[in-house]
Amino acid sequence: MSVVGLLAGIGAFFKVRYLVDKAVVDNPVFRLHYRLTSAFFFAFCVLTTAFNLFGKPIDCIISDGFSRPDMFITYCWIQSTFTIEGSHAKQNIGTVFAHPGVGAEEKDHQKRYHSYYQWVPFILFLQGVLFYLPHWLWKMYEGGRIRDMTNGSRGQQIGADGERKTHCAALFRYLLATMRCHRNLINIHALCETLNFANVLGNIYFINRFLNGVFLEYGTRVLELSGEDQEERNDPMIEIFPRMTKCNLNYYGSSGTIQKIDALCLLPLNIVNEKIYIFLWFWLITLAIVSGLALLYRLAFFLSPSLRLFLIRRLASPSMDSSEMVVCRVPIGDYFVLHMLGKNLEGFLFNGLIDDMALHLSNTSPSNHKETNHPNLSTTAIKAHAAISVSIMSVLRLLSNFAIFFKVKYLTDKPVVDNAVFRLHYRFTSVFFLVASVLITAVDFFGKPIICAGNNFPQT
Repeated sequence: MSVVGLLAGIGAFFKVRYLVDKAVVDNPVFRLHYRLTSAFFFAFCVLTTAFNLFGKPIDCIISDGFSRPDMFITYCWIQSTFTIEGSHAKQNIGTVFAHPGVGAEEKDHQKRYHSYYQWVPFILFLQGVLFYLPHWLWKMYEGGRIRDMTNGSRGQQIGADGERKTHCAALFRYLLATMRCHRNLINIHALCETLNFANVLGNIYFINRFLNGVFLEYGTRVLELSGEDQEERNDPMIEIFPRMTKCNLNYYGSSGTIQKIDALCLLPLNIVNEKIYIFLWFWLITLAIVSGLALLYRLAFFLSPSLRLFLIRRLASPSMDSSEMVVCRVPIGDYFVLHMLGKNLEGFLFNGLIDDMALHLSNTSPSNHKETNHPNLSTTAIKAHAAISVSIMSVLRLLSNFAIFFKVKYLTDKPVVDNAVFRLHYRFTSVFFLVASVLITAVDFFGKPIICAGNNFPQT
């Protein structure tokens, strides 16, 4: 019951959350990482520590002459056991070798030591935390703003249409007031998606190192040998996760002579470990492919207005004109917020929000303003001469902000925590680059970055 109780606690990862209770702030691929994958690792961690279910983690057969068999078993658990390489052939089992990997030791035999089993629960728990970490970072930065913006308007609420429309009107005013303030939101979300992908690849590499470089081809070997005869094939799961191993202990006899005890050890938990890691091989490979496709989707999300138009019309059914206006005029960060809102609002509310946003953008569109003719050169020269002093003052005001880098800090005000070479980097070099950035963007001082002359350009 204790194992069942521990596994029941992990069921919170699979709990169905209704839209009215919890806002949607991510996508299905993101949830594969922090819900399913983290839950798998935590559940496997519980299973590998369930000694009362699978028996002792190790049990050894020792000769009767040794007085402390419990000490010997503890020694083998701590120091690791080993198998003999090249002794897994089925035709030799029972004749040359007692069990796969277990037989008489010869000088030319190579030993493969197995000490991973005592670290398996800790590694599985750490990997579960790693897969949950990007979600935690995203939740900390997002801070529940989508939940707050859609609170009272999510899900099916009968008889609350008036309140929800009022709330959506307030939401529209909020979006206008915070326009161009959500760029970092989509950047952090894309960063967390990148962390998810890197996390999968890093965990595959980490498990491969943890299992002495055999994990990468573990699944393919199992698939290749699954069709062979059971009596003739060499099971790769037994090679990597042996059930029977050997353990040697050197100790002093009664006269001071070094004696050696050879024991046969049973590892019951490897029956569970081999199933866990074959599942993880298929799951992590699949998750890596899906996460890579999700990154390509996010890149297309940034670069393709057509994809953004398709996504916004897939959420609900706003008019084509309104959708195109919003996609073309709304910055990418604000569009990301709209896309998240579309996942949490009812269709008719989201359609009204898009229509209101498009109407506002069309009224403020630069295309509604009439183009003016070029003034003559004399008027331009007079206005330029009058604006030079203003331009110079604005540029100098910007440059004066960098004087703080050169401000003398007295020892009584600020302690010295670096050296002169260090200060060359963050004081002088940073200032040079920042000043250069200001100068090349000083359009008012140097004029437009490009001027083109047409056929109707006035002649002097």
